[in-house]
Amino acid sequence: MNNKTTTSVVKNGITFGSALAMVISYANWHSVLWAIFHGLLGWVYVIYYLIVY
Repeated sequence: MNNKTTTSVVKNGITFGSALAMVISYANWHSVLWAIFHGLLGWVYVIYYLIVY
């Protein structure tokens, strides 16, 4: 893998993690503000949600 491919994969993973966190948060809390906050946390919130729920 070259550096350009690695950068692209990392950016896509971060974006997907943020989007997933926002969807889970909005479905759970029905709040745009919580969804934005959890979107900033990204994968941290996704992993927390999987462990707790």
